[in-house]
Amino acid sequence: MPAGLLLAAGAGRRMGGPKALVELEGEPLVRRALRVLHEGGCAPLIVVLGAAAEQVAPLLPDGVLPVLASDWAEGMGASLRAGLTALEALDEGPDAALVHLVDLPGVTAGAVARLAAGSGPDTLLRAAYGGHPAHPVLIGRTHWAGVRESAAGDAGARGYLAGHPALRLVECGDLADPQDVDTPEQLARYRSG
Repeated sequence: MPAGLLLAAGAGRRMGGPKALVELEGEPLVRRALRVLHEGGCAPLIVVLGAAAEQVAPLLPDGVLPVLASDWAEGMGASLRAGLTALEALDEGPDAALVHLVDLPGVTAGAVARLAAGSGPDTLLRAAYGGHPAHPVLIGRTHWAGVRESAAGDAGARGYLAGHPALRLVECGDLADPQDVDTPEQLARYRSG
């Protein structure tokens, strides 16, 4: 069973505030994403916080480990490094981390479970939608150091994953929608869709 690693540190400049705090169907996106990870079979759950951490932290369900990325403003790479470092420090560390982003409300527990089924220390899986790579991503423990080293700016693990011989795409288009909600207009379209 992989750990669930939720990246939720951004300021959401285009949204007008941190996306972790945005509500959809009465539920903050941070809680929605954590629920999807839990229902998809991930444990433990870690969420990386940054912008508005003091407002997001009280929304976290019991048992979720919050990690503060002090350099969160650098981009997603900083959050990913902080999350993987926290996972490595756990007494009984998992053999893989399923990395999910807080602004993907269309990702379902079914998609998470499909990826999680392939969990292992050497695994490198990425969800695909109609053959196009997207999120979430399952990263086996043997890849964590390489991902941390390459994670910079807003690219996250993209540089490490690009062309890696171990990477396999897992089609999830039948289970989930990969569209992110970065702006109020995208959120409105998602709500009305």
